[in-house]
Amino acid sequence: MANVLGRSISQIISELTVGPRPVQVADGKDPIFTGTGELYFQRGVSCDRPTHGGKNVHLSLVAGPCHLEAIDPVVMGKTREKQFFSGDVGRTRTMSVLVHGDGAFTGQGVVYETLNLSALKNYTTGGTVHVVLNNRVAATADRSAGRSSRYCTDVARALGAPVFHVNGDDVEAVVRVCKLAAEWRQTFHSDVVVDLVCYRRFGHNELDDPTLTLPEMYQVIKNHPSSLNLYEQKLLGAGEVSNEDVQKVHDKVNISLDEEFAKSKDFVVSKRDWLSASWTGFKPPEQISHVFDTGVKQDRLKLVGRAITRLPVNFKPHRAVEKLLKQRVAMIETGEKIDWAFAEAPAFATLVEEGNHVRLSGQDVERGNFNQRHAILHDQETGARYCPLDNVVMNQNEGLFTVSNSLLSEYAVLGFEMGYSMENPNSLVLWEAQFGDFANCAQVIFDQFLSCAEARWLRQTGLVVLLPHGYDGQGPDHSGAHLERFLQMCDDNPFVIPEMEPTLNRQIQECNWQIVNVTTPANYFHVLRRQIHREFRKPLIVMAPKNLLWHKDCKSNISEFDEVEGHPGSRNQGTRFKRLIEDCNNHNSTEESVNRLILCSGNVSGPLTFNKTI
Repeated sequence: MANVLGRSISQIISELTVGPRPVQVADGKDPIFTGTGELYFQRGVSCDRPTHGGKNVHLSLVAGPCHLEAIDPVVMGKTREKQFFSGDVGRTRTMSVLVHGDGAFTGQGVVYETLNLSALKNYTTGGTVHVVLNNRVAATADRSAGRSSRYCTDVARALGAPVFHVNGDDVEAVVRVCKLAAEWRQTFHSDVVVDLVCYRRFGHNELDDPTLTLPEMYQVIKNHPSSLNLYEQKLLGAGEVSNEDVQKVHDKVNISLDEEFAKSKDFVVSKRDWLSASWTGFKPPEQISHVFDTGVKQDRLKLVGRAITRLPVNFKPHRAVEKLLKQRVAMIETGEKIDWAFAEAPAFATLVEEGNHVRLSGQDVERGNFNQRHAILHDQETGARYCPLDNVVMNQNEGLFTVSNSLLSEYAVLGFEMGYSMENPNSLVLWEAQFGDFANCAQVIFDQFLSCAEARWLRQTGLVVLLPHGYDGQGPDHSGAHLERFLQMCDDNPFVIPEMEPTLNRQIQECNWQIVNVTTPANYFHVLRRQIHREFRKPLIVMAPKNLLWHKDCKSNISEFDEVEGHPGSRNQGTRFKRLIEDCNNHNSTEESVNRLILCSGNVSGPLTFNKTI
């Protein structure tokens, strides 16, 4: 962080000794600091560094947890979106470098999942340089407990990626190999692995004594000179430097460290350096944002509705798709009985039309796992692919809408989309699980990133997770999205009643994420558009239905999408997402007659018998 990324040594020492300091606000207000005070080495940092060629290169270290290798797909996703917004079509101006441990590279399944993303059309970043710090002991175990193959890098052989093994004590050889790896990546646009064969001089942490389990190895290490000493002796032996030159370098470094240590005692963070330039103006939880309407005028809705139901000349769709498109034409022309999938499409289309980037990925998302979406159509004679949303932008802003079937992975793909969503706030990024229970395989991303990124690293994300979850008689195998687990991970204060002021976002801004069980197509339309039309970003977990996709009563009228001018301060101001839809049936119930209030979500059916104890 200090030598490569230019992070202030005084700040590092300060965080080591006293923890994160508050932010000194320039306008004279009391200093504020939001977040959990995460370990200093897990926070992100970025800088611009000059090159030998006289140019600058921007370096970013992505904030990540201690959970080994979980950061890999996040870095890949962030790199991909940087390439998208910078117009790096050749993928030669932005690249990712992943640093692994030998035990983690072998043992963590997400490593292979991430490697498998490397050449896929909508996930490739043009090649990644993998640097494996091979200390040959992983955590505290010896090699026999860590892998079945000869080399810790053998997993990369599945892709045919070149692997360079280099002695970590040979400093100049390491430099040559790293240059070769970078040239390989730039030339062949594929992954490459550098295996730094080295050792760990000290324990896993300050309390660990590695001689307890590796006595022979650590006797050798104890008697082995450091890489610094070896290089000094090499230069001295070749006459490249003198003893005085070496001592001057040592003195310079020590003086600098002493000065930084002295400054660390009074160090104060002077700016919020955790947000990139593209996030300027977006509000943290301390700055309350107002609620914005998300409705769209009817004539505009009908315009995009006609565009996304129009087929190219001579395109031969599947019979079922042709029938579906005719039904959607009727929906948009009459403004009645708009179903779930056709509410989603105009939400995407209107956001794209406004210049926002929309990306949807996951298993079978192009067609929709329940044959409902059809974001990509296939000519039944030629096999040609066609995206109806391409009609919205009329070949302008090409690529603003991306929909892509992913590989059969949840962990890496959700991590990829997490990283993608963190780069630029003007992107609606969605990951859809094939079934809600598939989220189980990506639990690390939910636990270590999505639920806590803002609190840990002050990084906002508006990532949307769609979890088809309903208990529709298919048993636990495809019904286990577990709404309760996501609710348990909310950091909302259960003893504070949310403000009912309709124009403020206070509760949502202060909470770590949003969890909704949407029950009408119009409400789904608004909750998607709301992700972009606000002054902050917050993850959204949508317990997307299965049964309601085709339910005859789950329809919305176009008036529920329409942009309606309301009155300031009114709860009915405009059209927007409804947090609660009141029961329109008149049950003639009074407060005195209610014995028990049951809170439930999803399909609830069957006889319910309860005693009258409150």
